[in-house]
Amino acid sequence: MTEVQTALHNALPQHVAIIMDGNGRWAERQGRPRVWGHKKGVDAVRRAVSFCRKLGIQSLTLFAFSSENWRRPEDEVSGLMQLFLLVLQQEVKTLHKNNVRLNIIGDLSPFSDKLKQHIKEAQQLTAQNTALTLNVAANYGGRWDIVQAAQRLAQKVADGQMTAAQIDEQELSGYMQMHDQPELDLMIRTGGDVRISNFLLWQAAYAEFWFTETLWPDFDEQVFSEALATYASRERRFGCTGAQIRELAMRPTQG
Repeated sequence: MTEVQTALHNALPQHVAIIMDGNGRWAERQGRPRVWGHKKGVDAVRRAVSFCRKLGIQSLTLFAFSSENWRRPEDEVSGLMQLFLLVLQQEVKTLHKNNVRLNIIGDLSPFSDKLKQHIKEAQQLTAQNTALTLNVAANYGGRWDIVQAAQRLAQKVADGQMTAAQIDEQELSGYMQMHDQPELDLMIRTGGDVRISNFLLWQAAYAEFWFTETLWPDFDEQVFSEALATYASRERRFGCTGAQIRELAMRPTQG
């Protein structure tokens, strides 16, 4: 089936991305340090992963730490790095037991050797799992993703492996993060802001967007279900007219 036909016959998104915003504000409302909010946000991650597994969603991508987050207060950044390491150590066995594949996307070069080693081990342990792919975006930026893909293609041209004329959307897509996973269907942002903050710029080309005032630590199955219900009610056109989409929807699937 084409990309359009696949989407039409899947009322449930196969790939959901979430910008997990509002941890700091949640903590401040409780009179606690911002890092406390990030710790409580881990519970919401567990709920989201469990819900996706239960529904049969193939990929869940979480925006954990952007390339711009290094600008935050030093104690918050340090706390986030420690939390990231702690969660890797504590959660990877549970993910593996539940047949979840962990995939970290982003520029990992600034991270400590210890953190990079734990990332490597966690990814290796869960590499063959098939129930759900959990992508965690760490030191990730959408512009960085496009640039790194372009640089790799440019190197192939420089090495004589291909010509510049051979570079097209499909070729570039093959060098983007998560190129081997379903197209992004739905992007959710918690916390009330209505922007995508340099997240998955390429991958979100035809995604649906859903924004909620709910702060991330309060994100649960009920809120997630609201997002999925809204997604199911929308008409995804992929550049076609409404009439064309309705005609395609009437066609039987092949195979």
